[in-house]
Amino acid sequence: MKSFKPFGPSLGKGKLSKNIIRTINNQIDKSIINKKNDYSSKLVSQIKSEIKISNNFIKKNLSKELIRNIKKYLIKSDLNKIKEIKIINLWVVRQFKNEYNPIHYHDEQLSGVGYLKVPKNMNQNYMVKNKKIKTNGTIDFINGQKNFLSKSIYNLNPKVGDLMIFPNYLMHSTYPFNVEGERRSFSFNAKIIFKK
Repeated sequence: MKSFKPFGPSLGKGKLSKNIIRTINNQIDKSIINKKNDYSSKLVSQIKSEIKISNNFIKKNLSKELIRNIKKYLIKSDLNKIKEIKIINLWVVRQFKNEYNPIHYHDEQLSGVGYLKVPKNMNQNYMVKNKKIKTNGTIDFINGQKNFLSKSIYNLNPKVGDLMIFPNYLMHSTYPFNVEGERRSFSFNAKIIFKK
């Protein structure tokens, strides 16, 4: 897990283990077959398939790795007096051609996104009015406004296994893409309890 500051707040970027990617993908594939745990109506996205992951599954399979990465992110952000980290909720976003997630932010204190599948050639450039568009399927993290010597957007072209951790208030948005295939990611919110 590395921590960096493309603008005001720190972002954390790490890698998910192959085991956690396989475990979540297997669980989601079962949920698709059973059409269980639809979460789409609770979220702001223009995406048809979003699946809530149960707290039992999170505790059994995901918490340890996510909390370890969150702890590293917090320590690199000079927050050392951590008593407890709680994953409050976690859901999977199954994004397909022409779907997108508008600018939004999350609840709690910290949020994260991990990438489980990315379509081949997802972000191939395409032309609009003779201008190349490079954002297909990417995610923007947005803070403030662009000024002299100050960027306001950090754009990430996600790869399978990427894990991003960020403050809940940091606005972000996912762009649509125009190829067939599934861009699968999970998002979570976490609460931090500090030692007194």
